[in-house]
This record gives sequence, C-alpha cells and structure tokens, in this order.
Amino acid sequence: MSPDVWMILAFAGFLIAGVPVAFSLALSGAVGILAGLSPDMLATLGTNTYNSIAKYPLIAIPLFILTGLIFERAGVALRLVRFAQALIGPRHGGLALVAVMVCMIMGGMSGSGPADAAAVAMVMLPSMTKAGYPKPFSATLIAASASTAILIPPSVALILYSIVVPGVDLRALFAAGLFPGILAGLALLLPALWVSKRYGWEGSPGEGTERLSVRGTFKQALPALFAPVLILGGLRSGLFTPTEAAVVAVAYGAVVGLFFTRELAWRDLWELFGEAAIISGVVMLIIALAGIFAWAGTMLGTFRHLAEWVIGLTDNGVLLLILVMLAVLVAGMLLDAISIYLIMMPILIPVMQHFEWNPVWFGILLAMNIAIGQFTPPVAVNLMVTTEVAKIRLEHTLGWALLFVLAMACALALVAVFPAIALWLPTMLGYNV
Repeated sequence: MSPDVWMILAFAGFLIAGVPVAFSLALSGAVGILAGLSPDMLATLGTNTYNSIAKYPLIAIPLFILTGLIFERAGVALRLVRFAQALIGPRHGGLALVAVMVCMIMGGMSGSGPADAAAVAMVMLPSMTKAGYPKPFSATLIAASASTAILIPPSVALILYSIVVPGVDLRALFAAGLFPGILAGLALLLPALWVSKRYGWEGSPGEGTERLSVRGTFKQALPALFAPVLILGGLRSGLFTPTEAAVVAVAYGAVVGLFFTRELAWRDLWELFGEAAIISGVVMLIIALAGIFAWAGTMLGTFRHLAEWVIGLTDNGVLLLILVMLAVLVAGMLLDAISIYLIMMPILIPVMQHFEWNPVWFGILLAMNIAIGQFTPPVAVNLMVTTEVAKIRLEHTLGWALLFVLAMACALALVAVFPAIALWLPTMLGYNV
C-alpha cells in the first residue's frame, strides 16, 4: 500500500480504537512519515507542532472562551432572559422565542456553542419545564439555538477558518456570518412556535411575565446587549483587530460582572482563568498535533491526491457542493468543529479553488453545516450539555433533533442558493470578499 493509504487507515483505526482526535492526528502523521519519508524526518515533529500554534490570530480563541465563561458567571443570561420575557409577554411558544433570542445574543459574546448552551440551559430549562414544555424539546431547542454561536460573530470556528484558509479576511467572515446566523435562528424558531401552538404549551414563566417591566429589565440587560455592539463596532471602525477585540471583550465582561451585575468576585476570576486554560488547552492541543498530520499529508501529497479524487467525481459544481456538504454534516455528527477544519480543509481548499467558490461564502456554508452537527447525535456537543442540565438521556431528544436539523438545513440551502445572504454585508462594509 502507498504511504497515503497507510496514513489514512492509521487515522481511521486510531479513531475507531477510541484514541482522542488530537493524538490520532499526530500518530497517523508519524505513521505517514515512517511509511513514505525517512525515520530521520521524525525530528520535525517538534517544529511542526510549534509552527501550528505560533500564529497571532490564535490568541483570540482562548480569550473568547474566557469571555464566554465570564459572561456566564456574571449572570448575563438571566438578565437577557428576563428582558426577553418582558418584551414578548405570555403567549404560546413565548419561552421558545425567548430561548432562541437569548442564545443568539449570547453567541455574540462567547462564539462558543457549548458555552452558550450551558449558560442558557441553566436559566431557561426550569422555567420552560414549569410552563409545560417537555424537557427533551427544551433541551434540543436550546442546543440547536446555541449552535448559531459559531455563525454569529465573534466565532471561534470562523477564526480558525481564517487561519487555515490563506487570504481570507476574518472581518469579512464575521460580517458574512451575521445574516446566516439570524436566518438559522429564525429557521429554528418557526417549527418551535408551530409545535408550541399545536400542543398548547404556554409561554408563561410562572412568576408572571406581565409583572416584568420592559424598561427595568432593559436597564439590567443593557450591559449585556452592548457587548456585541462594542465588539463589532470596534472591528468595523478599525479601533482594534479581531485579536484585540477578544482582549476588549474579556475586560468588558469582567467590568460588567464586577461592577454592574456584581455577581462576579475578584476571586472568581482566578477560577475562570483556570477553566478557560483547560478548555483552551484541549483546543490548542488539537491544533498543535494536527500540524504533524498536515505536514505529513502535504509532503506525501495525500491531500492533493484526495482533492483530485474529489474533483474527479463530477464536473457539476452544484452536485459536488451537495456531496461536500453531506460529508461535512456526517463529520459534524462525529467530530468537533476544530478537528473538522484541520482535517478537511487541506482537501477542500483545492476543490474550492477549482470550482471558484467564494472562500467567505464557502466558509459560512461549512460553519452552518458544523452547527447542525453540534446538536445531531451521536456526538452532539451542545446536546450533551443541555441534556446533562435537564437530567435526561440523549436518545430522548432524537425526534426533536431531526425536526430542527431539517429546519436549519433549509436555512443552509437558502444561503447556498443565494450567496448574497452571506456576502452582501461584508461587501457593503468594504471588506475583501
């Protein structure tokens, strides 16, 4: 067998054996080096590992993870929920609408689906259960809505895409993700409202939404609502870069928690630093060890051969795009977004260039596909978080998950057919698309 085949088989074998993705990438890369290059080339493992993470934009990832943790601890989600409840009032599906809205706003702060899902689920699930919503429905809706966090800026997934795909402006990606993210939220909301009305689930949170003052809850939620404005406004004005925006977001979140909501103490910051370091360490380990796999695949020509094979499947760009989207969807059901980008993009970049697909538009399509995977069993990271909070089994949510997968797939199809949904805003803002 050729070294290419040895490396791919080794990677598949390690994954099937239950070896973590990061180590599967590194070990299969080493197998490829031994099979097709020289054992002496194993000396490059350290260099390739370092080069993978020695990139300035990657600093934004741990900082946005820390931002999400700080806002979660600061009680921001609760204040957003109360404001949304006051705004919407008691009605069929009212709490479903609140859940989707708050998930989208929280996504504009953290850029992380699991962090978004955890924060909203802890606040919303008790109220939704008390109002008559089944726990499997509530957990699935929150998990699906939280997946929009990788579309609505700032998005950790889009940051990584901009690093993996050379020449892509991260600001353009952030702007391009806004309308598709809103479209995805609306696509989830429509079936949620229909089901709520059909089964007569009331939107009352129990305490009586009618007693909540819109003005009062708006004042309490204003610091949280200002966070996305600060981040996106600073990026648009050129006041700071995307990486610097992450630093500003952390500082702003700390100020909100310490001095506005007063639910964050100075001693909590040290604990949050530790949590962010652990989560970031996992992400960075995957990125670092994937560098070995990427270098071996490049040197052996594995990615080039796979790309040529994909291109050779059909001359029809539309059909091939559908096949690519299905492949990414399946990958999203099994792997996290970081791993998918690092594994698949070296193969997909030549395909994208061959068919002249816009890289910004294509990046948004990939992100929407990965977002669907975040709440699609068997490995649904967002759903795992919300079911744990709800104290239910993952399989209880399967029916609802399929409903919301279909809904978001419709949004994905609209963005695929009408690229202007993603490209209009960055074009209007003058970014290079």
